[in-house]
Amino acid sequence: MDLPQRAFQVAVPVALAVSLLVVRRLDRPRGRWGRRLRSRLLLGVPWGTATTVVLVAAVYLGLQGGFSTPRSPLHLPFTSWSYLYPLGVLTAPFSHQSLGHVTGNLLGTIVLAPLAEYAFSHFPTERGSSTFATWRTNPYVRAFLVFPAGVLAVGLLTSVFAWGPIIGFSGVVFAFAGFALVRYPMATVVAYVARDMVGTLYHVLRDPIVTGSASSSFGPPWWAGIAIQGHLLGFLLGATVAAALVSGRSKHEIPSALRLWTGAVFVGSNMTLWAVWWYREGGYVLYRGAGLVLVVVLALLLATIVRAGDEPIPGGLTKRQLGIVALLFPILTMGFVAVPLNATMIDEPEAPEASIEVNDYTLTYATQVTDPRSPAINETVVGETAQINASGVIVTSDRRSLWTEAISAGQLAYDGERVTKVGGVGWSRSVTAIRDGWRVVGNATVYQVALRPAGENATWVYASSPKRAEPKIAGQTVTIRPDNGTFTAAVATDDGAVEKSGLPAQNESVTIGNLTLTTEDDRLFAETNDTRVRVATRETYE
Repeated sequence: MDLPQRAFQVAVPVALAVSLLVVRRLDRPRGRWGRRLRSRLLLGVPWGTATTVVLVAAVYLGLQGGFSTPRSPLHLPFTSWSYLYPLGVLTAPFSHQSLGHVTGNLLGTIVLAPLAEYAFSHFPTERGSSTFATWRTNPYVRAFLVFPAGVLAVGLLTSVFAWGPIIGFSGVVFAFAGFALVRYPMATVVAYVARDMVGTLYHVLRDPIVTGSASSSFGPPWWAGIAIQGHLLGFLLGATVAAALVSGRSKHEIPSALRLWTGAVFVGSNMTLWAVWWYREGGYVLYRGAGLVLVVVLALLLATIVRAGDEPIPGGLTKRQLGIVALLFPILTMGFVAVPLNATMIDEPEAPEASIEVNDYTLTYATQVTDPRSPAINETVVGETAQINASGVIVTSDRRSLWTEAISAGQLAYDGERVTKVGGVGWSRSVTAIRDGWRVVGNATVYQVALRPAGENATWVYASSPKRAEPKIAGQTVTIRPDNGTFTAAVATDDGAVEKSGLPAQNESVTIGNLTLTTEDDRLFAETNDTRVRVATRETYE
């Protein structure tokens, strides 16, 4: 690391510390800040948040092997593939796909969970309640057991009621936001801004100076990776629990409707609750207009419910209780969709022509295959089909009800080599996917794919169809064919005669029929007499 990098890594935290000292000096709180924290948090510390952070970090570093490979944790066996695979359902809400994934969710937890915990309070808030009268009012129980138990419960609900496979703690982070909004809407907005600031600080401390250049990349749009249904479920769960907890309070103890609505709109918009998307033939579609309407309606519903009075209505409920029931309705609706979807046994796909086995996992490469889960959700959603086609490295496991595109065809075409991991509790195995190909002039690329488990030889599991180059030389054409790790050329004449040979090595030539094929600088040339044309170029990768 060079000197400017180290200088900024020191300067940034020093600048923050000095700024906070100056602000404290200007405000002269004289212990007021600490007293407010200690009035609701045991010793002024959000112990439940700290316990939660330790739990999520322990799952990532220990169970997923992130301690030894922080950037590439084992995640396939800890994803909620189906109710038929309970381990995935139990571990998915606390596991993550990457270092960036877990870091983002932990940052959200660090800034939003303390506010939710402050609203929850370690000490009883009802008048006349004694701190140590029962276990429910004991601050140690509430800090170290009740709050973490609530976090675990919400996490499991986001996994059980997910629409298809999920992994990640983000549903619980949204629950923190929904819970905190009911009591402190504007503070929640500030907390979310603080989350972005803490994230920026984290990246600055890692890399104070970043250089880069324009480059191409492959991947779906960023919003297609958002588990919107899980986020919405978490947000509603948090808001519902908070609304129930304040149901006995008078209106003057609850934020105004304007504050509730404004806070919900700002937080919902900035936490991308508007990113409602679905699959479309060949890609994805984002309904952000409908998504923003959803955020506004949720904000209005939340403000109306929380500000509703305790006046009784026909049926024995109060207005606020009826509102809480209204919040439960979308949660139950999502559950009714999720339960049959996750309880359905996926159709067993056709056996691949070539594959490798790693314990209970089968890995292969395929193009335009239908995800076997599609029949379970194969219905039209506002004109869009739910059928999902995949191309790339496919990983399956009957034991785990697992079927997934672990490496997309586009990613492998961009990188040339990609690694995925399979495993289970206490073991993992890396498998490298390798692509080799030639771009044929006037036609598509001819390529083949091999899979190599760590410590073993590579197995070629896929070969594309042969492709004929567009140029015609002295009435002859050249076709490139993949052949179990090598490539051959076939030269055809107008009368149908065909001759074949392996492609020449670098800076070498081979004669096939009346053509001489030469490889120079990863380019394949065909020549006869005074005619020389390029017919293919070796595929290169980033």
